[in-house]
Amino acid sequence: MAHLLSLNVGLPKDVSWRGQTVHTGIFKQPVSGPLMVRRLNVDGDGQGDLGGHGGENRAVLVYQRESYEHWRSELGREFEYGQFGENFTVDGLADTEVHIGDRFRIGQAEFEVTQPRVTCYRVGMRLGEPRMPSLMVAHGRPGFYLRVITEGEVQAGDEIVRTRVGRHEMSVADIDALLYLPGKDPEKLRKAVDIPALSPGWQGSFRDLLTPQPEESTQWQGFRPLRVTKIVQESPTVTSFHLDGDGLPPATPGQYVTVRVPGAGVRSYSLSSDAYRISVKRDGLVSTYLHTELKVGDTLDVAAPRGDFVLEAGTEPVILLSAGVGVTPVLAMLHALKGTEREVWWLHTTRSADHSFAAEAAEVLAGMPRGHEHVHLTDDPSAPAQSRGRLTRADLAGLALPTGASAYLCGPNAFMADMRAALIDLGFDPARIHSELFGARSSINPGLIGTKTVAPHQPERQGDGRKITFARSGLTAALRGGESILELAEACDVPTRWSCRTGVCHTCVTPIVSGTVRHDPDPLEPPAPGQALVCCARPETDLVLDL
Repeated sequence: MAHLLSLNVGLPKDVSWRGQTVHTGIFKQPVSGPLMVRRLNVDGDGQGDLGGHGGENRAVLVYQRESYEHWRSELGREFEYGQFGENFTVDGLADTEVHIGDRFRIGQAEFEVTQPRVTCYRVGMRLGEPRMPSLMVAHGRPGFYLRVITEGEVQAGDEIVRTRVGRHEMSVADIDALLYLPGKDPEKLRKAVDIPALSPGWQGSFRDLLTPQPEESTQWQGFRPLRVTKIVQESPTVTSFHLDGDGLPPATPGQYVTVRVPGAGVRSYSLSSDAYRISVKRDGLVSTYLHTELKVGDTLDVAAPRGDFVLEAGTEPVILLSAGVGVTPVLAMLHALKGTEREVWWLHTTRSADHSFAAEAAEVLAGMPRGHEHVHLTDDPSAPAQSRGRLTRADLAGLALPTGASAYLCGPNAFMADMRAALIDLGFDPARIHSELFGARSSINPGLIGTKTVAPHQPERQGDGRKITFARSGLTAALRGGESILELAEACDVPTRWSCRTGVCHTCVTPIVSGTVRHDPDPLEPPAPGQALVCCARPETDLVLDL
């Protein structure tokens, strides 16, 4: 018979970690006597990061005495109950024997098993062992979460009685391995999504794994020289550069290329037509070089097209919505729609001085039987009143746009956020609204508080190792000592995404534009070719990353 050995609780607090502050509830202490277990947690307990912990499906965390003994032997150190952040330390209930959907009665309360523990970096922080998230998955000892079916009091010493076995009898260890380890079995994935008790987040992850993902087309590795065949000034600030793409497979409409200019740096530009053409606004070192130095017949180092902001096949209407130089990827989409029977809406806002491609877009639209064009010039008093100023929700509402359309948005971040909100408010399906993000992606740094947005910069302490170029951030810096690429990015305030920091969760996966890496420690499941897990990647050459 299994028993509840220790009841552990703790409220969230701020903890200093690596020069930053983490708000976390992982610090639990054993308590004596009964406590009430409610729908969201145990009385006296709380979670710091409700995005990754807590909620109805993660109300109570369970870890086993046998796993404590395993880690004492494996790591050669002592632990106290509650140190792994669990609420219930139990005797029995091994991860290999407990199933998702099993129900248990403990004291006056009843619980249902919903998912394995997500082993983020905070368990490593708590234990002083950064490898812990990876070790817990590799050793098949994650622990698991409970949903509260019936509220009631529990206390140490209570017996644990299994009252129901979950559908398909898939164990906690099986489900954990299915997500985090290689060798995904489609039949097991289908069974997993058919378990009603499995938490929605895990069900979504398994559905994604069952959905065939289009392979990103990368026609060549690293940079290759492409000859400039034509240069066209589109406006006082924007110039187009036509590149020789003979013999190269066509890019997917909406993709971008990364270009490298010795002595100036690396930048990414969307392809702006159905050929290899980039249209560049002069606003920095690389663009200034292109505008002032590059001539017809010169060559430019270009990486293969990449990016997932692409025109999807279908029959529904299409809305191409852009601002400023954000017109470039949707212009490529417009070219790809030549001759289509689909309804196409071309919506663009810009300053009159930057109004590039007006004639080109109008010509393409003229050949579409169901094409519509609305251009809003922000600073032209001679334009009709309804076409002045920036696009607003009221403007969109007045156009009677088809709400069943797929919309493609590109422009400044604030513009895209406003337009996305307006379209959703007008009845558009959020899943059909696609946005292109120029520059660095938003950070995912769970639990960190008090962080400030700082422009990427050179690290305070310079290194002499391999040079790492963060293409989206326009920065090149050298590695220092034995640090990981993630640690260098953090030292440069390059926005990063991570959770486990040990190669388990793949949150930090990043496309490699140029160069090669090895991983140390080896991740439990390697990333796809041409990608790196920057939390544990070590460069074998100088690198250019899409970060």
